[in-house]
Amino acid sequence: MTELELIIDLHKNSERQGPGSDKETLKALGFINLPSDRELKVADIGSGSGGQTIILAQQLNAQITAVDLFPEFLYELNEKSKKLGLSEKIITIEKSMDDLPFKSQEFDIIWAEGAIYNIGFEKGVKAWKEFLKSGGFLAVSEITWITNSRPKDIEEFWTQEYPEINTASNKIKILEDNGFVLEGFFNLCKESWIDNYYKPMQARFDDFLQKNNNSELAKKVVEDNKAEIDLYLKFSDFYSYGFYIARKN
Repeated sequence: MTELELIIDLHKNSERQGPGSDKETLKALGFINLPSDRELKVADIGSGSGGQTIILAQQLNAQITAVDLFPEFLYELNEKSKKLGLSEKIITIEKSMDDLPFKSQEFDIIWAEGAIYNIGFEKGVKAWKEFLKSGGFLAVSEITWITNSRPKDIEEFWTQEYPEINTASNKIKILEDNGFVLEGFFNLCKESWIDNYYKPMQARFDDFLQKNNNSELAKKVVEDNKAEIDLYLKFSDFYSYGFYIARKN
């Protein structure tokens, strides 16, 4: 297995592939005001196995298109939707988020939890705006500085990992400069990182290593994730995912 294949294997059969929670998906949804007397069209970009997709399908009168690059996660989402009787509401598409097969002004809502960083916040905002109807909503969670200053170690780490990391005010300016009006913003709580993402991942480490014969590459994947967890536990007062909900003018 390649390192990417091992990372996918580690995250299979998990509720979410990043920080988040049903509660915070619902909180973000609460900032969106759209008609309930017609079926909406929603795109969930970078859906993973669909923790948030299921919530959207349960809460909205909508046809939801879930997009992810990895078929393993889409298979899990399809299985979940079948068990919950939501198959008719959720369509899955295996596609890169920078090569989306959508039409201009096709969607009422574009949703992306912990995924837009794959192409960059500003690029995603600019590209996905085209697919939104006038008055439609963009809802994305994105790595965000909580404070205006922070220790050098964490500053250097995130600047190297994702140069677009910034404060919420700068992210909001990007949205406004590209024709969006902010409707809501909040930072994910620490439980969404620790209890919903990191602890379940840690519980999978031993089985993952055993399944992959304790290979050096599998050990590296585990150690990289342990380092990420340690980093968050040490510096969680300085960064989180910010959830941005904005309306297209």
